[in-house]
Amino acid sequence: MKFLIVTHVEHVYKDGKYYGYAPYVREMNIWLKHVDEVLIVAPLSKRAITAIEIPYEHSHIDFKAVPAFSLTSGKEIIKTLFNLPMLLWTIFRYMRKTDHIHLRCPGNMGLLGCIVQICFPKKTKTAKYAGNWDPNSNQPASYRLQKKILKSTLLTKNMNTLVYGDWPNSTKNIKSFFTATYYEKDKQPLKAKLYTNHIKFLFVGTLSVGKQPKYVIQLVQGLKKKGYDVSLDVFGDGVLRNELETFIAAEQIASYITLHGNKTKTEIENAYKESHFMVLPSKSEGWPKVVAEAMFWGCIPVVTPISCVPYMLAEGQRGVLLSMQLEQDVEAVKNVMINTDKCTAIRKEGSEWSRTYTLDYFEAEIVKLL
Repeated sequence: MKFLIVTHVEHVYKDGKYYGYAPYVREMNIWLKHVDEVLIVAPLSKRAITAIEIPYEHSHIDFKAVPAFSLTSGKEIIKTLFNLPMLLWTIFRYMRKTDHIHLRCPGNMGLLGCIVQICFPKKTKTAKYAGNWDPNSNQPASYRLQKKILKSTLLTKNMNTLVYGDWPNSTKNIKSFFTATYYEKDKQPLKAKLYTNHIKFLFVGTLSVGKQPKYVIQLVQGLKKKGYDVSLDVFGDGVLRNELETFIAAEQIASYITLHGNKTKTEIENAYKESHFMVLPSKSEGWPKVVAEAMFWGCIPVVTPISCVPYMLAEGQRGVLLSMQLEQDVEAVKNVMINTDKCTAIRKEGSEWSRTYTLDYFEAEIVKLL
């Protein structure tokens, strides 16, 4: 089987291998175990590989590099319009010679893929919509257009669109799905944690406006001001790093707030095992892997109630749902934190739930789609 991936993910080529964002490539490698040839249409960069990028694991990859594009400025719009015919033709040409079309959405390349796939009603297709499928959420027009095309049984034929959560008014194109990080063999007994002494908080994600890492710092700072022995480890990098470093210095809180930057999967896993709470006040998510990963290792998630997160947390039974009102959230976390029995019950229930969604289960479901 020839399997085509159309994605906006930026790739890097080195020593005969194509590298990309690790969580995405790690997932795609599971799909690729079951295909003969891989076709990829995506942006390719000449920059160095970062610590959070890994290579595809397949011996037959036909990679077609296309320019990355956006509509964020007048200059970018003109550049995109100039490249648009070539982009559409490239996608069409690769869709024509593949057996299975796989779109990664939402994204600019995903949008073009959604449009071009209409020309191939008889080909088998899947689309992974990794964003928030909530029809009532406030999203960019391009995201709404992708959702409309993917949902339409008139425009889109032979499609399984994998979305996070169960939503009303779904068509036969839409399939509620999940993602995973660990295998059955990775399950280990939960490490015992005391909630009576030092409490460790964790943030894992991009240091961006959308992830709101400053709010995590302020939340832990609020608990510290109330006299609790707490600390925060921040894993990830991004455009807000300098701003966060300035804030930490100005507030003189570096003794209990540490920015670690990007770290390996193993280092993050160890942080989950050692930490008591993982905080993610994100503005938008699909199925946030870091939440499921934290729960897998018995680290209690503290998350905004967006997308399918309330389902993941059983409306607060498997974690804490944030209101994004700082004083209110500090009090809510404190009330859980000081109740050892409640913490023990939450982490146990969360771990049991998360451990049902393994990569073994994920792969079995992927095979059905292929």
